[in-house]
Amino acid sequence: MGSAFAKAQTTPTTLPVKTDTVQTPQYFFIDGDSLSAIELDRVMLLQSLKFDSRYENIRYQIIKRKVKKVWPYAKLAAERLTELDRRLASLEYESDKKKYTKIVQRYVEEEFTAELKKLTTTEGQILIKLLHRQTGMTTFELLKQLRSGWSAFWFKNAASLFDIDLKAEYSPETNIEDFYIEDILLNEFKKETLEEQAPAIEYDYFKGRTAWNEYEDNLPKDYDSIQLAERARIRKEYLEKKAKENEKKRRKLERKRRRASKQ
Repeated sequence: MGSAFAKAQTTPTTLPVKTDTVQTPQYFFIDGDSLSAIELDRVMLLQSLKFDSRYENIRYQIIKRKVKKVWPYAKLAAERLTELDRRLASLEYESDKKKYTKIVQRYVEEEFTAELKKLTTTEGQILIKLLHRQTGMTTFELLKQLRSGWSAFWFKNAASLFDIDLKAEYSPETNIEDFYIEDILLNEFKKETLEEQAPAIEYDYFKGRTAWNEYEDNLPKDYDSIQLAERARIRKEYLEKKAKENEKKRRKLERKRRRASKQ
C-alpha cells in the first residue's frame, strides 16, 4: 500500500478546524507603517444545497441515510489497512509478513462479512465508492491485494448481490451521486455526527458543486413527474414482494406450529 494512503489516514484534517490557541502576531511594514497579522486556520464554508427538483431532494435524503449507515465500514476498513501497511513495513522477514497478513485477513473477514451481507444494493454501491475515497484503491484492487475469504465473498457475490462494479472509482467532481455523498460527508463531519477521516484521493468539492448546479439547471420540465412515478412503481413492487415473503414465512411458521401441536 502506498505511503500516500497511509499519510491520508494518519494525518486527518478537521472541517472546520476548531482551536482555542492564540497565535503570536507577525508585523509587516507597508509605506512606513507597521501592521500586525495573524494567520487563521482554513475553514470550508458549506452552503446547503438548494434543490429545485423534488425528486433530487428525495434522492439526496435517501443517499444521506445510506451514507451514514455504511461510512463506519469504510472508515474501519481504511484504519485496518493502514495498520496492516504500518506493521508490514516494520517486519523484516517475509514469513512474518505472511503470518501477520493472514491474521488481519481473518479479522477483517470475521468483522465485515456478516454485516456486508445485510447491506442493500445501493448501500453496497455507496460502500464501494467510499472504500476508494478512503484507501485510494478500488475494491477490485483491494481484494487482489488481500486475497482472503473476504475477497472470495466479494468476487463471487458482489456483482449479483449489489449489482456493482468492483472497479468503480469515487468521482465527486463529475458524478452527481458521488457529489451528493461528498456533500453529505462534509456536512456530517461539520456537525460531528460522523467521525471524520481524511480521503486518500484528491478532488475539488467546488468543481462537483458547479457540475451539480449545471445538472439541476438542465433537468427537463417533466423530470420530477417521470422520476417520482417510477419511484412509486418500484416501491409498490418492493412492498408487494415483501408482503409475499412475509406471507410465505407466516405459513411456514404455522405449519411448524401444527406439527408441534400433534406431537
